[in-house]
This record gives sequence, C-alpha cells and structure tokens, in this order.
Amino acid sequence: MTYHPKSDFMATMMERGYLADCTDYQGLDEALSKGVVTAYIGYDATAQSLHVGHLLNIMMLRWLQKTGHKPITLMGGGTTKVGDPSFRSDERPLLGPEQIDANIDGMKQVFAKYLSYGEGETDALMLNNAEWLDGLNYLDFLRDIGRHFSVNRMLSFESVKSRLDREQSLSFLEFNYMILQAYDFLELNRRYGCLLQMGGSDQWGNIVNGIDLTRRVLDHEIYGLTSPLLTTSDGRKMGKSQGGAMWLNADMLSPYAFWQFWRNSTDADVGRFLKLYTELPVEECDRLGALAGSEINEAKIVLAREVTTLCHGADAAAAAEATAREVFEKGGVGDDLPTIILTKDKFTDEIPLGGGPDTVPSPAPIHRILAKDLFLLAGLAKTGKEVKRLFAEGGAKVNDQPISDLSTMLNIEEFENGVKLSAGKKRHALVRLG
Repeated sequence: MTYHPKSDFMATMMERGYLADCTDYQGLDEALSKGVVTAYIGYDATAQSLHVGHLLNIMMLRWLQKTGHKPITLMGGGTTKVGDPSFRSDERPLLGPEQIDANIDGMKQVFAKYLSYGEGETDALMLNNAEWLDGLNYLDFLRDIGRHFSVNRMLSFESVKSRLDREQSLSFLEFNYMILQAYDFLELNRRYGCLLQMGGSDQWGNIVNGIDLTRRVLDHEIYGLTSPLLTTSDGRKMGKSQGGAMWLNADMLSPYAFWQFWRNSTDADVGRFLKLYTELPVEECDRLGALAGSEINEAKIVLAREVTTLCHGADAAAAAEATAREVFEKGGVGDDLPTIILTKDKFTDEIPLGGGPDTVPSPAPIHRILAKDLFLLAGLAKTGKEVKRLFAEGGAKVNDQPISDLSTMLNIEEFENGVKLSAGKKRHALVRLG
C-alpha cells in the first residue's frame, strides 16, 4: 500500500492495521477530507451480546467519530430473520421476533461505551433495518431492486462460492441475504446520506453489491472499506477461548474474565492488539510490543487494563487487575474472581463401604462432593475426559494444592470461606456455598 492519506481517519486505519481493502482509497479519502462522512456497520442480532470478534469494527466506528465523522450502528432486526450465509458451512438457526428483540436489547449495552449518541452533526445513530425491511412488498421489491442483481455474479462471490464448492446446501432464503444487505446501504444513503459501509473482509461481496445497487438506483457515489479477519498468532479465531466466546456484556462474561483474556495474549500479538484495541499512541504500542522476557508481561497488563477500561470502565479494570495480582502473585483469592455458588443438593450424604458399589446413609451424614465435579461445574473443564487429562497432567489445584486423584472429595465445611479452583496457571474460579 503506497497511498498516503490526507484524512485523519484513513491515516488511522492504515497506521494502526485496521485496513484490509477499500473500493476507492482516493475517492473516500477526499470525501473524508472535505467534511463529515456518515458511515455504518451492521450487526445481526444472533446472540444477546456482541463478543471480542466484533470489537475491532466497533473500534473503527469509535475512531471514525473521534476523527470528526458520523457513525451509524445498524441493528439487523430484519436481516437476522434471514441469516448471513457468508463463509458458513450450514444455515443459521432461525430466530423468532421476540428473541431478536431481546438480543438487540442486550447488544445495545456495549455501543454507548464506545460511541457518543445524540442529535449533533457527528453524534452516532442507532438504527434497525426492520424499519424498512419488514414492510417490503415482495413483488415491488423484485421488480424495483431484484432486477439489478445478476445471479451469475452473486454465485461468483467467494462467500457463496466456497459453500457451493463444498457441495453444502445454500437455501434460497440465505441467497437473498446479500440483496437485503445491499438494500440497507441504499436506504441509509437515501435517508441519511451514508457514504461508507465498513465490515470484516468476509463482507466484501455484500458491500460491493450495496455500492453497485446504490449507483444504479440513485446514481450516488459511495464507498466500502473492510478490516482484516483476525486470528491470534497461534491460529485461533479472535474472540474464542477454551471457555467459549469472549462476550462484551458484563452479565455474560465477568470483567475479570475479560481482563484475563487480554492478559493471556501471546507475546507475538501484544503490539498488534495494542494498536487495534486501545487508543495508546502507535509509538507506545510498538515500544510495548517489542518488550521481551518478563517485561512483556507488563505490556500485557497494559493491554488488558486499556481494553477493559474501554469496555467495562476504569473501576472494573482496576478491580480485575487487583484480583489478578492477588491470585497470581500472592496465591490468594481475589474479590473479583469468577464465583460459582453451590447449593446443598450438589453434595452427597452417603459414603462408600469398603470401596464397593453399595452405599448406606452415614450415621452422622457427611456432605461431600467430588473435586473433579467442581471443575465441571465451574466451567474449568468441559467434559469428563478433559477433567481426567487435567488431573493426570498436574494442572488441577484446589486452594493452590495440586490434586491428581479423581476420587478426591471435599467436605461441605471446607466451602465456608470459599474453595479456589485452578486449571493450569491462568484459569481460576472460586466456589462458595449458597
């Protein structure tokens, strides 16, 4: 890339690593230099929270606003009823209107932390494409919009072609998704003067369709810009971990677990992540990312602190960091450690006789629970096989003491002050009696 941008936004996108491709670098850059540009990213309501995989594009909207332009967060109340087939091997489960609305309510929570909404020239807008998609007349839509799409060209897009090449079914419902997303861009341009759609590089075909449709129907010049699809240096999809998706809503993932996710970044990812997910100057990101040995751990703490502060606030970030230092440096139990509440019915009041299969009630019932079951209940292992491997490899600890015997049991009295579970060096949980 030899283009040298004039606008602050394009310069930021390029120097911090947000930019994968653009339909017209110079044309977009000139529009950004001349005045306020309205741009949008769409979010289908497939879950009750966005996750770390969405965070890169949310940061792009944040930088757009910080450099003097107007972001639109478009909630896919309409398109979620169809489901984006891009690069998927199967059709998304269809959600009902109530679930879609509930998901949108959950997803909205995160945007206000990154963007400023209001009525001002550069204040963000939150829209829902159900506003124009739900009322479409099918025959009118086919005649006025469908005629502008070539099936031959739609089949050539990599997101569709890869599915068909694997001989995996693509329903007519899903095939319509790219037409609806293109229509979103047309409507946003017509209603709000939106000039730019952004998204991950897997959305390139959908974005180009919207640009072509808007040119054909309105004869307006608009633009598309995509970000790279990130994987970690060890090949994992960004936003995934051993515990599942890294949600952005605090009620689905604790700020401590979120903080810990970033603290556990691999050394090779730190500099890149600092540029993409924080607002630290690029020079400082490069300096921190170049640290070696034990010093890189402090850079990881800076990364975790900065990202958690943006997503959950400075107090939550400070509490998570304090808990981590208590757990890792002092071997203690931090106040913010993920906590599992055990009810009495999880315990057994029977004890084996002579190691045999028969059991009898204890004269003085002893309420106990298998330690291996605690690791499953706390989510530190997903399956019995995983628990066995954890115990066999010496990665399981109870109150910082290694355990390897799968028959180890804990008495109910031991839970009065909480029991700390550790799976390896980085994953911990606290179990209390409820």
